[in-house]
Amino acid sequence: MSTLILTRQDVSRLVEMRDVISVVEQGFRDHASGNALMKPKTYLNVDNGDFRAMPGAVPGGAGVKWVNVHPRNHERGLPTVMGVFVYSDPATGYPLAIMDATEITAYRTAATSAVASKHMARADSRVLGLVGAGCQARMHIESHRQLFDLKLIKVNDACPEAIEALMHEYPDLTILAASPREVAGSDILCTLTPSRKPIIRDSWVNPGTHINAVGADAPGKQELDPAILSRSRVVVDDVTQACHSGEINVSIRDGLFKCENIWATLGEIVSSSKPAREHQDMITVFDSTGLAIEDVATAHLVYEKAQIRDGFLRVDLV
Repeated sequence: MSTLILTRQDVSRLVEMRDVISVVEQGFRDHASGNALMKPKTYLNVDNGDFRAMPGAVPGGAGVKWVNVHPRNHERGLPTVMGVFVYSDPATGYPLAIMDATEITAYRTAATSAVASKHMARADSRVLGLVGAGCQARMHIESHRQLFDLKLIKVNDACPEAIEALMHEYPDLTILAASPREVAGSDILCTLTPSRKPIIRDSWVNPGTHINAVGADAPGKQELDPAILSRSRVVVDDVTQACHSGEINVSIRDGLFKCENIWATLGEIVSSSKPAREHQDMITVFDSTGLAIEDVATAHLVYEKAQIRDGFLRVDLV
């Protein structure tokens, strides 16, 4: 046996958003049924950022992602988030592949939001709102256009050039620069920033809105007014991670929200164990912290695709 080495360019050639949405959705279904396993991510804080270790297993594959978040990396021309995934044979432990996880992280994060929107947003949603115009804005456009007939995309970012870049990249879509208040009026709202204070106010959010709260993925991070959580149906990817480091973590710390107020996990929603939305005016929030099962499900997809194509480097590690 040999180990497959896949660069970021290799992974980019192999992965497609629609496929990632499908395997991530199945990963949550498997997790809810006990067929997928994972441990909460472990944090290691260092100067200027942090590292995270994320092990998990889905039927047919297992592995661990070693990923960083360094917010000032743009000053060095590097991505804020980078990662490596070691993909192993669960039957023997043999390292089947070592692959870039930067693309995997980008794809699976947006795919998970799309899965949440599929099950939690109104079916007639046509307006997508994005707070943040970086890499995840692009990925969230890609993931949501797979599932929704988007008529308008509102984007807010402190850097006008970033919004203009999105407009040029997607000339077939109607993309407008907007204030946080205007963006909050979207049918589906995705918050994608590293903010540590609320950006979206409760009074700005319309009845029936679905929110994917993605940016808060570490203790102290927060993008939503706590009052939004109080009047919403809150679904999380994982209860332990969300209470510790998700959008709800600050509200829990401040006594404004309790873990017991969580309605369900996304796995329970996807597997139809609990209903996501009971009426059109209900506000729903998905607290996305990022799970290892999302990574391993996507890595499994990438590995399987690489197996039927030639031209990738293989080495004997063992």
